[in-house]
Amino acid sequence: MELVCLGLNHETAPVEVREHFAVNAEKLGEKAREIIELSTIAESVVLSTCNRMEIYVATEDAEYGAKILNDHLASSHDAVEMEHLYQKSGDEAVNHLFRLVCGLDSMVLGETEIFGQVKQAYQQALESGATKGVLNKLFQKSFTVGKRVRTHTRIQMGQTSVGSVAVDLAAKIFGNLKGCHVMVIGAGEMSRQVAKSMLSRGATDLTVTNRTNQRAVDLAEELGGEAVPFDCWENTLVNADVVVSSTGASEPVLKASQIEAVRRKRKYRPLFLIDIAVPRDIEPAVGEIEEVYLYDIDKLQQLASEARESRAQQVRLCEQMIQEEIKP
Repeated sequence: MELVCLGLNHETAPVEVREHFAVNAEKLGEKAREIIELSTIAESVVLSTCNRMEIYVATEDAEYGAKILNDHLASSHDAVEMEHLYQKSGDEAVNHLFRLVCGLDSMVLGETEIFGQVKQAYQQALESGATKGVLNKLFQKSFTVGKRVRTHTRIQMGQTSVGSVAVDLAAKIFGNLKGCHVMVIGAGEMSRQVAKSMLSRGATDLTVTNRTNQRAVDLAEELGGEAVPFDCWENTLVNADVVVSSTGASEPVLKASQIEAVRRKRKYRPLFLIDIAVPRDIEPAVGEIEEVYLYDIDKLQQLASEARESRAQQVRLCEQMIQEEIKP
């Protein structure tokens, strides 16, 4: 069996392309199962996050298996979108996965969230019957490598999470976050991280809304905020200074018309919007409103990348450890 990885990420594709390839987090196992129905492909793991979509397969013939996989994706994506894909096989694919799990291929260098996301993707594929000996061994080894690298290097030292990147941006807009009202749309882990970072830097009011109300209640209780029903959150826009949105919806949940409707009541105060969803939650036209500052997941890369240079030496050490693990 030969290993092939086909995918795209924040470096090869903008968010408007990535959102077309995104797979719902609850359907990763189902998608992996769909892939192994293709000719010559015996095993599959599908990974989809806000920054990437990747398919790992074990196939009888790497060249033919990659062609089959490309043809499968091309059936639902146009030629321009397909140009953003990268393809890796053999040791190159192994090295890519190991770097990914260690946080070396992330928008925020050394971030830990990807480790859990890869584990979740693998677990779903395993439970759906899409993996066997080759990918089981590969992914379990990747988790061992990831743990070793994080334990024996300082790759996470001074790490800039998505949450703290967003906080830095907010601080530049408002001067400081003291007294700011933060509204969170979607009660997932990414939303939690950003909201927690905002509160740690002085934000005093927090409103949480989510399609499943209980999740909103749980997050609000954890962070000392207030939960509001999903069909009532628009009223909160009047008082909000910062809005963090990450719902996983297939269409925008916040549109320019909704902002325009409350501008007068807000007295045209600055409004900072953080869209960390893929597909995007906030209509791009919102960013054209004069006092609104809209940042999607790609725009956060500019600040996040600043941490890379200072940790170049740690990256080299991590790369060396990964190569030691790949060598037979």
